[in-house]
Amino acid sequence: MSIAELAARDNAEWCDTMCRAHGTGGAFAERAWTSAVRTPPYYPDAVTLSPAATAADVLGVIDAGSGASVKDSFATLDLPGFDVLFEAQWIHHPAPVTRPSPVVWEEATPDTLPAWERACFDGEMSGLFPAALLAEVSVLYGRIDGEPVCGCVLTPRERVVGVSNVFATGCDEDTVWAAVVAAAAARFPGRPVVGYERDPSTALRHGFRTAGPLRVLLKG
Repeated sequence: MSIAELAARDNAEWCDTMCRAHGTGGAFAERAWTSAVRTPPYYPDAVTLSPAATAADVLGVIDAGSGASVKDSFATLDLPGFDVLFEAQWIHHPAPVTRPSPVVWEEATPDTLPAWERACFDGEMSGLFPAALLAEVSVLYGRIDGEPVCGCVLTPRERVVGVSNVFATGCDEDTVWAAVVAAAAARFPGRPVVGYERDPSTALRHGFRTAGPLRVLLKG
């Protein structure tokens, strides 16, 4: 399985985890993960798992009406009526070695998760991250001199660890990405790190490499 396929699989599992935390959930097939009901905000209704995926693998098994979204993990799909919402790059980091972190990471708890969510989304979301997520993923926030300054989500898998929702409110992006690498090495040693970024330039400065393009497609 290629790095891009591992990253797409991790992302699909993260989407499924989010849906299950909201009381729904999706289905995995050979070439795509799909949800028969609309997913939470910012999460696609389908994620392709193979560059061989076709429109038939996603349309007909999702609510394909206005507002439907599909993560085209290999930038290969042609879906009638769908436009490109954004393009991005899969990224990966070879299994990082343990190193000092420029921030002190803490695991979010049910009590601190709402504050983490407000910081991540600039106060625009509430309730997107249910406390049930904490049983399956690591929701982290970082402190410098005792003050929360950044955060991320780490999703541990058998072969990789996924990173998403990286944000910085009180430090620069280089600091938070250095801290992300340190957190992955400390919590999940020996596993490569995968994710995606619209602009991967900062991640690339901290040992990540690109692994191929993806697109999110939106039905108008």
